[in-house]
Amino acid sequence: MALQLSHNSTTLGLQKKSLIIICDGVDSPANVGGLFRLSDALGIQEIYFCKNRPDIKSVRLKRTARNTQTHIPYSYYENTVNAISFCLKNEYTVVALELSSKSQPLNTFKNDNNQKIALVLGNEKMGVSEEILQMIETHLHINMYGKNSSMNVVQAAAIACYSLTKN
Repeated sequence: MALQLSHNSTTLGLQKKSLIIICDGVDSPANVGGLFRLSDALGIQEIYFCKNRPDIKSVRLKRTARNTQTHIPYSYYENTVNAISFCLKNEYTVVALELSSKSQPLNTFKNDNNQKIALVLGNEKMGVSEEILQMIETHLHINMYGKNSSMNVVQAAAIACYSLTKN
C-alpha cells in the first residue's frame, strides 16, 4: 500500500536550473507568492520583478509562497529593459511567454545547447508590454484548446518553466 509522504520525509533533488524569471509588471500578491513557490519547486535561479516592487510582507503573498520568499533570490528593476539588458550581458537567451503574431508553441522550442534562459512573464491584465516584445526575438505560447486565449500568469509560468527545465 502506498502512503503519501510528509514534507519532512520527502527527499528532493535540490538543484538550481539555468533559468531566471523576469516579471514585466506582475503585481498581484497571490501571483508573486505563487511565483516564489514555483521557483522553489523547479529550481529557478532568481526572480526579477520589474515596474512593481512586491510587498514581501504581504499576508496574501506569504500565504501563497509558503515561506519560499525567504530563500528564493529576487531583485527589483525600475524597468524591464534594464533586467533584460543585464541578462543579455550575462549570456542568457531571453524569451517571452506571450501569444503574439510571431510566437511559436512552447513545445517546439529547443534548448539544444543547454543555454541559460530568462523567461519574461507579463502583467496579469496586459501581458508582456509591446516595448518588451519588440526587444525579444523569441516569443513562446502555450497551445490552448478552449475558448479563452489567456491563463493565469502562475499557471502559465508553471507549464513553461517545467517545459524549459525538464531536460
